[in-house]
Amino acid sequence: ATVGHSVADAMAGLKVNVTGEPRGPLMETSGNLEMPNVNKFPSSKLKLDEFFLNWLSSLESQKLVLSLLEDAKAGRPLQGPVPTSSTGAVASAGVSPLSPSSTQALLSHSGASLAATPPLSPQKAGGVGSFRDTPPGSPLSPSRGSRLVPPGTPPRAPTPPGAKSTLRSPALASAAKENSAADRSSTKENETPSDSSYLAVPRFYNGTESGAFSEEQSCAKLKLAKELFGGKELDVDGFKVLATDVCELPSFFAPLIMHRALGTDPMDDSSSDNDQDNGGSVDPDGGSPPGGSPSAHAVVPGALSYETFERYWRTTLRKYADDNARAFHVLRGKRVLDDVCDGLDEHHTHRNVHTQSLEHADFRPVIRELLRTHPGLEFLKDSPEFQDRYLETVTYRIFFEVNTCWNGKLRASEFRKSDLLQAMRKCDETDDVNKCLRYFSYEHFYVMYCKFWELDTDHDFLIDKEDLLRYGNHALTYRAVDRVFSQAPRQFTSGVPQKMGYEDFCWFVLSEEDKQNPLAQMYWLRVVDLDGDGVIRPREMLHFYEEQVQRMECLNQEPVLWEDVLCQMMDMLKPAVDGEVTINDLKKCKLAGNFFNVLFNLNKFIAFETRDPFSIRQEREEPHLTEWDRFARGEYIRLSMEEEEDGDDGTGWDETMNDGGSL
Repeated sequence: ATVGHSVADAMAGLKVNVTGEPRGPLMETSGNLEMPNVNKFPSSKLKLDEFFLNWLSSLESQKLVLSLLEDAKAGRPLQGPVPTSSTGAVASAGVSPLSPSSTQALLSHSGASLAATPPLSPQKAGGVGSFRDTPPGSPLSPSRGSRLVPPGTPPRAPTPPGAKSTLRSPALASAAKENSAADRSSTKENETPSDSSYLAVPRFYNGTESGAFSEEQSCAKLKLAKELFGGKELDVDGFKVLATDVCELPSFFAPLIMHRALGTDPMDDSSSDNDQDNGGSVDPDGGSPPGGSPSAHAVVPGALSYETFERYWRTTLRKYADDNARAFHVLRGKRVLDDVCDGLDEHHTHRNVHTQSLEHADFRPVIRELLRTHPGLEFLKDSPEFQDRYLETVTYRIFFEVNTCWNGKLRASEFRKSDLLQAMRKCDETDDVNKCLRYFSYEHFYVMYCKFWELDTDHDFLIDKEDLLRYGNHALTYRAVDRVFSQAPRQFTSGVPQKMGYEDFCWFVLSEEDKQNPLAQMYWLRVVDLDGDGVIRPREMLHFYEEQVQRMECLNQEPVLWEDVLCQMMDMLKPAVDGEVTINDLKKCKLAGNFFNVLFNLNKFIAFETRDPFSIRQEREEPHLTEWDRFARGEYIRLSMEEEEDGDDGTGWDETMNDGGSL
């Protein structure tokens, strides 16, 4: 009875009512945020009071409360309860005699520092078993990493069962501090970049050896290479057979493979004059990045011996049995990132940090060799300016189609998923480069460059908004062109404000003339998506269609009501959510290009509505051709006829070149 009165008086001093008299909600005194509306349910409130009185009447609870009160009066830090089993050991999982919220309420009234005695979280209230019974997850698991490991801490091996407890018992806390201090001292003595703390992280892949040639295959390749070398050194022309038969790459890879084996720079650029003065010697397994200028000349590699090739094969090429991986590595080389190495400490300097992506300059050595040796491009040998433009155009087309991230960094996964290597082999095997519609067609380059040249009236290799409005006989609306120059679909690379360079134009024309391409659909979706949330809604469509209606009225065309147009477009696209068009909806529709033409390209909109059966039959007879292929073929015929007419009149492109142009 004395204990009961003392507890009641003490609890009254802590503003905890135990009498059942009307009082304020427990939330106001305990800080508990779990039941904010307890006063709205009187019956539940009475039941809670009953549970509290039953808990307070137990002897164990009274001892706990009295001990907490004595600690509070003496000014000692308050310690939370430690659940124990019947044997006196710490329970692995059990219910504390004091709930987490009640513990937080009592401890919050003490004068102890919050940092010294943090409240028990619900995750830790379950005891040691709440962590130990959880199966170990990935080292990159966000939930476990954010809760247990501070940011920037290297991953550690999982704690073995029984090694450490997270409860706030004084004895366990002191033991944990001793163990932690011992761990830190041993870690500091032995910590290196390759320490066990790093090795504890399981590997998610087996490295490049998993995709390497077997020993039997490698020996067979080297035996064939030794026969092709014939005991002498090979030049570029002699090495081409070995590049196709042994390395299984296109023949125009031969000079680059030789440079990789010799450790020399494949491109001669003004920025690397010092390297050329020193003989061009660079990193022995790949060299420095290729010349940064598109007009850089290719360097003829020195003669290659069998011993040098064997060393390069065993150290590098043997690791890549997959053709795409091997081609990717030959193009990339093994370049050390200087800016990364400068930021590493002394333990990391011995590590090789390699680029894992391709840039525009990485394709220039092989395209230079293609221009030098391909029969279909032989007529360009006396036109170095056109060679540079062709090289640029092919590179831009590769990055438009393959680099789906649009960041100028072509990754190995993107290279592997593309058809680039197959297109390279087809170009290497055929004498007519125009049959290689993917990437390398000269006719396609000719159309793109001439279209750009027609718009660039001042021939400064830049076009502005007014120039682009003239594209396709003023086919596009002002609002669409404004969005393109606001760089909504893609950031310009020209470096001049409100000016579009040749690379930017290549992306534009490929997107405009082949709207069935998923990348082109993403390009125009970003144009129409005014709020940038990845969804096109009716209000955004109406913003562009309003200008189309005005243009139809100016051309004496009967405008189509917006309600009718919207209904037809939704029936055509069949979006997953009615009135919300996403990129997935566009990819599923075979007429997605007409959706964009209705909004901002009046010429193609009218042409689709009035198309003749002959064009429909022609499309069905050539299903392998894309919209871009058909457009480029028609434009090339038109441009060729115009050039012939200009040649008959005694004028033409030669006079344009004399006027300061490059065409």
